[in-house]
Amino acid sequence: MAESSALRSRRHLERNDKGDVFGEGDYGMEDEPLAWPDDEDDEEEEENEGGGERPLLDDKPRPIQVVLAHDDSHLFELDEAALERVLMQEHVRDLDVVVVSVAGAFRKGKSFLLDFMLRYMHSQVGSRASLDRCSFTQAPSFWLGGDEEPLTGFAWRGGCERETTGIHMWSEVFVVDKPDGTKVAVVLIDTQGAFDSQSTIKDCATVFALSTMTSSVQVYNLSQNVQEDDLQHLQLFTEYGRLAMQEVSQKPFQTLMFLIRDWSYPYEHPYGLEGGQRFLEKRLQVKQNQHEELQNVRKHIHSCFSCIRCFLLPHPGLRVATNPSFDGRLKDIDDEFKRELEKLVPLLLSPENLVVKEIGGAKLTCRDLVEYFKAYIKIYQGEELPHPKSMLQATAEANNLAAVAGAKDTYNRNMEQICGGDKPYIAPADLERSHEELKRCSVRQFCSVKKMGGDQFCQRYQDQLEAELDEAFTTFAKHNDSKNIFYAARTPATLFAVMFIMYIVSGVTGFLGLNSIAGLCNLLMGMALVSLCTWAYVKYSGEFRELGTVIDQVAETLWEQRTPRKVLSKVIESARRRLLWRPLAVAQRKRLTANNNYKKKK
Repeated sequence: MAESSALRSRRHLERNDKGDVFGEGDYGMEDEPLAWPDDEDDEEEEENEGGGERPLLDDKPRPIQVVLAHDDSHLFELDEAALERVLMQEHVRDLDVVVVSVAGAFRKGKSFLLDFMLRYMHSQVGSRASLDRCSFTQAPSFWLGGDEEPLTGFAWRGGCERETTGIHMWSEVFVVDKPDGTKVAVVLIDTQGAFDSQSTIKDCATVFALSTMTSSVQVYNLSQNVQEDDLQHLQLFTEYGRLAMQEVSQKPFQTLMFLIRDWSYPYEHPYGLEGGQRFLEKRLQVKQNQHEELQNVRKHIHSCFSCIRCFLLPHPGLRVATNPSFDGRLKDIDDEFKRELEKLVPLLLSPENLVVKEIGGAKLTCRDLVEYFKAYIKIYQGEELPHPKSMLQATAEANNLAAVAGAKDTYNRNMEQICGGDKPYIAPADLERSHEELKRCSVRQFCSVKKMGGDQFCQRYQDQLEAELDEAFTTFAKHNDSKNIFYAARTPATLFAVMFIMYIVSGVTGFLGLNSIAGLCNLLMGMALVSLCTWAYVKYSGEFRELGTVIDQVAETLWEQRTPRKVLSKVIESARRRLLWRPLAVAQRKRLTANNNYKKKK
């Protein structure tokens, strides 16, 4: 195959006379460039984590590694910052997401195929700069590019050693209008090849399962045929889905596309989808005379995916397989391969064929997908594969966390409209009433979302939501209080009042000869004066902020203890106790008097 037998020369950008395999080629989006932070520390950190030179983060679309593979510990780590930079962009984060992932054995042309998908997506979103550089001969195949144009995008090369590690996501999220008028965000994912010399079975199962759990279309890339060991490996990788399906009524995964590369039997089953479907039906057919093990493999696969398809793709040609300088130019690829490629890619990515990612019957947005990635990766960070219910628990957790995040986001937006940074000061009582009303609305929104895990499981997240909303209200209340000019003067007013009171008490007690009390009052007055001066310096210079916070807290405590409400409540409490004890004391006194009189008579 192209990737397994050809040496590719890929150069997107030239930096310091070095080739960067992740650089941008001729197909970058120019109408909506990504704004990547220019942070040298982040760049150095990514270089160290990747075990080699990593691309600089700029405005050029490129593959971003979102799941890091550690060969020494055989553990996987989610790069949350990189994932959020891709999926949490403002123009896509609330759109329904379509995730197309390609997985399979290493050195079988997965990245090579994804680069043609990138060409198709750029043509769909109307990248004029890219189209102008192409020379077209046929209208249906214009997106394939020019005959002399090198293939760029995801990193690929010929040879026998692996190229991709972990999971890579294309940094550019494509926004596509579906025929029904809705906009969706399309994400392309490349995965680490399975069964290389450095990966364990657990590593292969982890990568395949994670990509399948997070994708709406999983392309299972195979070479020449579907062998029984391919099905057995697929059974192992999808065992997580079968276990989760025992707890839910729906199939855990969506679309599986068997892509058979280098198909050599077109006289039995022709190239394309129609021949592939007939071939797959025959290969996955469950027969009564089959061994139970073979039947179970096929039943497992059917039980895990909502839709299973197959496409037969011819060999790209000897010039691709034997030319060590092959760099993806169309002139070196057989016409038959290109014709079938023109059918395959639109079958996956044309607007009418896009499959939105769903879990439990609910469509996911890019924002939701981030939460699911975070929940799923926790499963695979241990030493053992997940327990039977681990996927269900992780899915339910991500489902509930996404509902919590949505409800909390609604609450924050509404509170910003009431007491945001540009809003005037509002009475605390009115603010608290608004908080309670918005809190009830957010809880109702959380309860209305379809969630997995059962009522008892979801109740924990509802309690978490209410606690987070109360915490957010505390922040809003403090921000609102800071707008009150009298609140800002509370500390100096309290300290000045303490100084004044201590001065009066000191003078009175000194006049009466109570020198010890007068000295104590003078000491307290001096401490209040020093605190007032220190507080003023902290507010002026911005230094020793911790000390200023302590002074504010002490002053706030004194302020609250000396309010009329506090004093009145103490007076009422004291009077209530006196009223309660007086009848009891009278009754006790009468009882003692009666006893004394009785003893005297005796």
